[in-house]
Amino acid sequence: MLKREIEDGDVTLADPAFRADVLNGLATRPRAIPARWFYDRRGSELFEAITDLPEYYPTRTEMGILRDRVAEVAALAGPGRAVVEFGSGSSTKTPIVLGAVNPSAYVPIDISGDFLRASSAGIAAAFPGLSVLPLEGDFMHRIALPPQVASLPKLGFFPGSTIGNMTPLASTDLLRAMRESLGEGAMLLIGMDRVKDEQTLVRAYDDAQGVTAAFNLNLLERINRELDGTIPLDKFRHVARWNDERSRIEMHLEACEDVSFTVEGRPFAIAAGETIHTENSHKYGPRDARLLLRAGGWTPIAEWTDAADQFALILAEAQAPRPAP
Repeated sequence: MLKREIEDGDVTLADPAFRADVLNGLATRPRAIPARWFYDRRGSELFEAITDLPEYYPTRTEMGILRDRVAEVAALAGPGRAVVEFGSGSSTKTPIVLGAVNPSAYVPIDISGDFLRASSAGIAAAFPGLSVLPLEGDFMHRIALPPQVASLPKLGFFPGSTIGNMTPLASTDLLRAMRESLGEGAMLLIGMDRVKDEQTLVRAYDDAQGVTAAFNLNLLERINRELDGTIPLDKFRHVARWNDERSRIEMHLEACEDVSFTVEGRPFAIAAGETIHTENSHKYGPRDARLLLRAGGWTPIAEWTDAADQFALILAEAQAPRPAP
């Protein structure tokens, strides 16, 4: 039976998909749990703290590009689109876009309901004349948008290089799902992190203050809390490393010694030095990024980067299919 979790006086059931991913992920070799389960309320708060760290360049770099180039985005997209943000989180970058594109509505989508409702309320207060329609759900598959925006042209917004957290195959599937959700003629403004020197990359995912480590370890805390886990948190450590062959930063939880524990009564044993793989962050060169978008059904029409070419914002369009070649 799924554990009942009591928070703030409310009784809820643990997510069955979370349960399945954790149990299957701990049983497979190599062990891995999907990164989307980082984002309970505490995980979402920790991630927002990560974005303010001096080592974590993506957020401030992307914000700078947005501020400098959002007028060009607005000119290309045109007014009156419904802005649909995938994985909206705290929506810190969203006001820059909403203030420039003259949208007809704003639809933030996020898997963390509490965080979604709080950030949506903030956007509604900042833009009192805008229709804000929060949607709690997993956007990894085609998602039904609110009927209020069904007939409106749409601008998808997917900042933060979140696309890099998925394998290229999963990224392609996600882009196709976004195209299906938004429809032909929609546009997508997406952030992608560039390949750069290993030291800069590793420091961005293993900061001196240990915030990223806390974010990673919070996944084990969530398992203990929601799935009756007995994982000894002090026996695991956060590890971030660059995998050059796959062009990605990997985050792992490494056992510091042999450990045994249970999750919902099911026993597991992990040897010292063995890891649970928790996240990838793929980095893309310019051609790689454009090819990925095309594979997902999106035609790039404009691209902007910072002066050091550390990060890119790409505007793409869901154009009508063309006959070969």
